[in-house]
Amino acid sequence: MSSLMPAPIAAPLVTAELVAQAAAYAEAGTAQATRRAYGSAWRTFTAWCQAHGAEALPCRAETLALYVTAQVEAGRSVSSVHLALAAVKKAHEVAGLEAPTAAPVVRQVTRGIRRQIGTAPRRIKAPAVVADIRRMVGTCGETAIGLRDRAVVLVGFAGAFRRAELVALDVEDCQFGPDGVTVTIRRSKTDQQGAGRVIGLPFGSVPGVCPVRALRAWMAAAGITSGPIFRGVSRHNRILGRLSAVGVARIVQHRAAACGLEAAQFGGHSLRAGFATAAAQAGRPERQIAHQTGHRNLQVLRRYIRAGELFTDNAAAGLL
Repeated sequence: MSSLMPAPIAAPLVTAELVAQAAAYAEAGTAQATRRAYGSAWRTFTAWCQAHGAEALPCRAETLALYVTAQVEAGRSVSSVHLALAAVKKAHEVAGLEAPTAAPVVRQVTRGIRRQIGTAPRRIKAPAVVADIRRMVGTCGETAIGLRDRAVVLVGFAGAFRRAELVALDVEDCQFGPDGVTVTIRRSKTDQQGAGRVIGLPFGSVPGVCPVRALRAWMAAAGITSGPIFRGVSRHNRILGRLSAVGVARIVQHRAAACGLEAAQFGGHSLRAGFATAAAQAGRPERQIAHQTGHRNLQVLRRYIRAGELFTDNAAAGLL
């Protein structure tokens, strides 16, 4: 009977390389942008503690309550307070310590901050709606830079892309067909596991503002057949490497200024916000808008929808 029993499996050898790889995987479990934000917030917090003779790790609940109060009094937003609390909590978790963020005094102070100051987000950049997009595109000529900028603005708007999603697109992610372009978004802010999603960019009814035609024209002029789609362009029309997210913002602001709009009001996010706002103005259903934008938090999406519907069936219309 004992001969039928499986032989015991030897314990795997725990090497330094295995430990290092496990640590790398654990770190990768948090998005890089989140790690940077936590790091910045934690450095600010520890500097404050050092300046005031307080201990940052472990941190007393009373210290944390005083810190968030000081931040608000200095003009920091409620969202900055929430980030600071999250950073402090994460630092204590990593150190194997109990975080003070759940202490009654901290919860009471943060509750009071929310009630007195409010949590309404301050919109930093204006949405670029259809009229704005057409004006921006109208400033793009037939040079390499002009063709690139036209494609960035139109594809960014029609696909409701985040800046990082837009610049991450490769030729291999796009499939041209009779109805438009099928785009595979391999990773995004709300998809850190890389499950991916697929959206469609349909042909525009007006050729001059068609995202599909603009994309084809740019790729043909730049000779792009593989790799990054959106790239930098030198003053001598030499095609460079992958465009950065900051580059998208600069393109939008440049085109806004060129057509007479207030450039400071616009940025890379204006394309995505503009799509959601314009789609709501056109009466598109929420589910259709969410499918294109990839919003998982519908509360965020509904801010743009409400903005787009401010003058749709407005009760004040026609009263004066």
